[in-house]
Amino acid sequence: MNILYIYPHPDDESFGPAQVMSFQKRQGHEVHLLTLTRGGATKQRHKYGYSIEEMGRIRHREMLSVAEALGLSGMRVLDLPDSALKEMDPREIERIVERQIESVQPQVVVTYPVHGISGFHDHLVTHSVVKRVFTAMKERCLWLKRLAFVTLREEDALKSPHFKLSGSTPEEIDCIVTAEECDVRSNLNALDCYATFQDTIEKTGIKGMVGLQAVFEIFQENHTPPLVDLFEGL
Repeated sequence: MNILYIYPHPDDESFGPAQVMSFQKRQGHEVHLLTLTRGGATKQRHKYGYSIEEMGRIRHREMLSVAEALGLSGMRVLDLPDSALKEMDPREIERIVERQIESVQPQVVVTYPVHGISGFHDHLVTHSVVKRVFTAMKERCLWLKRLAFVTLREEDALKSPHFKLSGSTPEEIDCIVTAEECDVRSNLNALDCYATFQDTIEKTGIKGMVGLQAVFEIFQENHTPPLVDLFEGL
């Protein structure tokens, strides 16, 4: 089957379900990634003396290595304004996302949950836009079956040592995907691809938090016990 992950920034996928993306690809699925911005506005650019445009170009090159590390079927990195999606007409972002979904024709789309995990406004805008587009497209695109939100368990969100994160209750979690050790290594390799972001990666301790499982909410579905595969039942 075909799955499309949609995130606002480079590294969102590697701080998120990269091990599951690797696992799904090894299972024979088509795994695509759409990133809305090049992430050039990150404060890390000041460390290197880069402009937003220069940092964006470098982070885009880093993402090319990420696509290889995860074995992605396809990746598209757009150049919408990093840290300023809230300033855009949401209809413009919706049209862009719709065109990208049309080009990939996934059965499953994945993005951030309503709380955005970190609460960053680019995450919240992305959630809202993707949900709006999915809902509209599902009425006419028979191939579009499911929208999932990658999230954290509440107890795991509380373990973050430096950032206030949000998670989901057991009742809200509809799918728990278990990858394998080789997929965890692929996730760690993907994090290593972000050479300009290693300070942040070390500060967050994300490498020590990457495990075999990733958890998801599924839009307008309720699964108890949780599914073990995002394609289950389709």
